[in-house]
Amino acid sequence: MGSGSVFIVFILMAIVSIAAATMMLRSKNAVHSALWLVLNFTAIAVLYVLLNAPFIAMVQITVYAGAIMVLFLFVIMLLGAEQLQGITGGHGTERYHQAVAIGLVVLLVVGFGIVLTQGGTGGGETAVIDASPVALGLRLFEGYVLPFEVTGILLLAAIIGVAVFTRRKKKEA
Repeated sequence: MGSGSVFIVFILMAIVSIAAATMMLRSKNAVHSALWLVLNFTAIAVLYVLLNAPFIAMVQITVYAGAIMVLFLFVIMLLGAEQLQGITGGHGTERYHQAVAIGLVVLLVVGFGIVLTQGGTGGGETAVIDASPVALGLRLFEGYVLPFEVTGILLLAAIIGVAVFTRRKKKEA
């Protein structure tokens, strides 16, 4: 893939990622927010592919977009926190969300198509690194233990926070 097309795909995926993150924050439905986050994770996985890191891209899809989001959706639905209270949206909001979702999916598909059809490396000289799962695991768990631990704590805190807020609302009602 030439450097020009890499830049175009990067811009497309950056737009998709930022828009999906924004829509995740603006969504009034927790399940919709989780689905916007899945789109964000997928766009980031494409960025990993552009960086010649296909293993990390697949880990991004399987671990984050797959396992973690299933856990989040399970917790959201288990606690009955799908809809935020006190916020109403009209039919115009639904059409807006549908239009944004369709546009972002089209951008994501175009980006994937360009990545798959162009093939090759990113152009230019690239450093040779050992990308085997063993070497990657050693590097991640030797040099990046703290970020993994912090991420785990943040995810746990988010799940506990949802549980606490939902229990308070159920007691008040």
